[in-house]
Amino acid sequence: MADAPIEVPTRIEPCFLEEARGELLDLVAELPGAANKLAARLHPTTAANLADLVRVMNCYYSNLIEGHNTRPREIERALNNDLDANEERRNLQLEARAHIRIQKMIDEEFAAGTLPPATNVEFIQRLHREFYRDAPEAMLRIEGAGRSFIMTPGELRNDPSHDVAVGRHLPPSSEVVAAFMAHFERRFGAQTSTAARLLALPAAHHRLNYIHPFPDGNGRVSRLMSHAMALQAGIGAHGLWSISRGLARGIESRGEYKRMMDHADTPRQGDLDGRGNLSSRALEEYSTWFLKVCLDQVRFMTDLFDLDGLSDRLRKYADHKGWRSEAATLLIEVLHRGEIARGDADAITGLGERTARTLLGELVKDRILGATTEKGPVSLRFPVDALDLLLPRLFTEA
Repeated sequence: MADAPIEVPTRIEPCFLEEARGELLDLVAELPGAANKLAARLHPTTAANLADLVRVMNCYYSNLIEGHNTRPREIERALNNDLDANEERRNLQLEARAHIRIQKMIDEEFAAGTLPPATNVEFIQRLHREFYRDAPEAMLRIEGAGRSFIMTPGELRNDPSHDVAVGRHLPPSSEVVAAFMAHFERRFGAQTSTAARLLALPAAHHRLNYIHPFPDGNGRVSRLMSHAMALQAGIGAHGLWSISRGLARGIESRGEYKRMMDHADTPRQGDLDGRGNLSSRALEEYSTWFLKVCLDQVRFMTDLFDLDGLSDRLRKYADHKGWRSEAATLLIEVLHRGEIARGDADAITGLGERTARTLLGELVKDRILGATTEKGPVSLRFPVDALDLLLPRLFTEA
């Protein structure tokens, strides 16, 4: 049954827990250290190239949450402007490409120190506008429940035709969405300490979806906002882990995300359950689950990017390709150094200059090594075709 249509912004209170305790307190204390360990795992150049792959993974799992199974190879093709002839598959590729483009924008702005607070209304609207920037009209048309209209990218709900129930939940009506979002920005924009920002991360993710500020695309926008919030909370680890993968997979089952989001909708249960409209106890349980998901993903990626394990998998990859043994030596050296000058290949492998140059050319042609310029230094790349051997379990559903 839908909740009562309370049309004042305090309907989303409590936005914050008064204190972290028990398991939630432990998570707030543990997450920054775990993320720092992951960030320090790899050479910055290797980490940056892996971050490109993690964006593909984040996009894949975000689409999966929406019921759209856009496979990694389809996403890779979209990034190379190789779009499917089938309109439905092509639209899914366009969504995937937009998601990756926006996440890269977030990462670059954070690195440059220009990323605005992730919970600013203007920033959230920009995420939505950028996501649908290149969308054809078919992707912008909203139909069902006796309504049909073209959604304007970046525009908050502002017409009665935009109102709709989301499962059991009845979001605020369109005429008050702007007021709710202004309250959302005030409440979530003042956090400065790491602990406060970590507690705000799951709460803001839920409350944004609870407001449902756009006719469509709220889930994707909330996950992109959460990615930005994780960076600003100090647990981003250079983009080496994915919130969307954790939300899609859960801790024990894939249905947890929907159940926990629904649980956080619970109204206050009596005088001992906080002072807001929504349940403080439910928010605490949901926040604990959300941060456990984050920690689980950070640990998973830390294990996956273990240097010894990755070195062994590079050896197996070189053997699988049938390359001479010096190929593995070269790949592992690039892993540790981050990048090498092309002229160093003979010294690293012990091969003659011409033979080393030929071997390097094979690795570049395979795309396991790449460079930003034709004669520039080469670094490790992670093409989708190599993932089963190099990074197993990354896309298990695919």
